[in-house]
Amino acid sequence: QVQLVESGGGLVQAGGSLRVSCEVSGSISSSYAISWFRQAPGKEREFVGYMNWWGGSRSYSAAVEGRFTISRDNAKSTVYLQMTSLKSEDTAIYYCAASPTALDLHAAARFPEKYMYWGQGTQVTVSS
Repeated sequence: QVQLVESGGGLVQAGGSLRVSCEVSGSISSSYAISWFRQAPGKEREFVGYMNWWGGSRSYSAAVEGRFTISRDNAKSTVYLQMTSLKSEDTAIYYCAASPTALDLHAAARFPEKYMYWGQGTQVTVSS
């Protein structure tokens, strides 16, 4: 079992920055993959970014490429999503998700149904 707990969401002005965290616990191995998704009111859950647990591969959606960065702190077993140049359309609940196996970062990684474990989400609101 793997547990994921997000934190760090909040209200930020457009153009600002925010970092959300995903604390990972349980039986996780180097084969795992961690991704961030988001869901805005009335919309489907949307892929944001992906990282292999060993940190070697990352990919991002076109909507956030160049603005968002995924990183990991091994000592804290925490994955971060650093968000910069935030826009009002970034407003959503942000979720981290884990898959027991690495996924094709250009295909399968972008589908929520490929992930076995999910956190409860953290709200990010960008005011314009």
